[in-house]
Amino acid sequence: MTSPRKTTAKDIVATSAKLRPFGTSIFAEMTQLAIEHGAINLSQGFPDFEGPPAIVEAAVNALRSGENQYARSRGRLDLVQAIAWARKRHHGLEYDPLTEVVVFSGATEGIASSLLGLLNARDEVILFEPFYDSYPACVALAGAVPRYVTLRFPDFALDERELRACVTKRTRMIVLNSPMNPTGKVFTRAELETIAALCREHDLIALTDEVYEHLVFDDALHVPLASLPGMRERTLSLSSTGKTYSFTGWKVGWATGPRALIDAAQAAHQFVTYATATPLQAAMAKALREHAEEYLKAFRAEYTRRRDFLVAALAQAGFTVTVPRGTYFVLAGFEKLFAGDDRAFARWLVKEHGVAAIPPSSFYAAAPEEGRRLARFAFCKKMETLERAAERLARIKP
Repeated sequence: MTSPRKTTAKDIVATSAKLRPFGTSIFAEMTQLAIEHGAINLSQGFPDFEGPPAIVEAAVNALRSGENQYARSRGRLDLVQAIAWARKRHHGLEYDPLTEVVVFSGATEGIASSLLGLLNARDEVILFEPFYDSYPACVALAGAVPRYVTLRFPDFALDERELRACVTKRTRMIVLNSPMNPTGKVFTRAELETIAALCREHDLIALTDEVYEHLVFDDALHVPLASLPGMRERTLSLSSTGKTYSFTGWKVGWATGPRALIDAAQAAHQFVTYATATPLQAAMAKALREHAEEYLKAFRAEYTRRRDFLVAALAQAGFTVTVPRGTYFVLAGFEKLFAGDDRAFARWLVKEHGVAAIPPSSFYAAAPEEGRRLARFAFCKKMETLERAAERLARIKP
């Protein structure tokens, strides 16, 4: 009689079937590779400098004054009031801070909680690719089905026919990221009107990721989808302080929208994190009110300088560059420099030239070939960091 085979640790598949296809985040993979090779990390989108000292002091003061217990689940009163105030001041959109705002542990948790709260199994969700990598993973967690509209290098223009072809009887939501990571695209008003018309026609919910709302360049203008006719009542808008104030590690994000959509997101949020760090909420309430017009003007000017410097450095090194109109990322083609795909190029660039970038084919599902000749570089870095990276990029020989 044969003894039953014993199960060993290596036999156990612990990751759920919903998440198994997504593997390890490319951001973690490239950051680890950068550490191993002492590379300048232009892969992951976090600044290598601090945000305004006054905001740090506000957090320290909150910590020392006993603001260390659970906050209201939907967000501290001073923060939700500041969010509603900022939304009206910058975009002319009015929201009730008590019923039409909810605070999350970062916009990424906001994405997850919103999708979990709003979607049912087998609902379909339209995603634009290249996408922020949490979108399809969170759609999968909700048991829903993604459908993809591919935007193509170099201009990433929206094709209305491709968008309309994605709509079926099961379509419930469209997710829009503008300004868009990783492309740097800012959707035009005409493109937004096309999306809005589709939402109204098919009774779709719009989930808009606007974390780069204040980071637009040249003549680009960020127009919230919720500001278009008939869209406020069907749009849940996400933003955060991480990108605007350079505190990505604080993870303070929020949503504004009609009460029904906010309630749905809150229904999930209360069981995902319940509440966000109380002293950091206090600091961000202060930031939104006290670091407004003048701060944002200087913020955009400084990032314009960084963008222009990196775009020029990449072009001089032989990349084909599309100039971003928003965010702090540049997508560049390396076809003149390297014969392999984007993953091979990213590894080669780290090992041979000491600069880390993201291979963006992982941000595509329907058409990954669109990203295999591109690399994404982040310019949310000190000028001296970008200058050292430029020196290394200049040594690349085709």
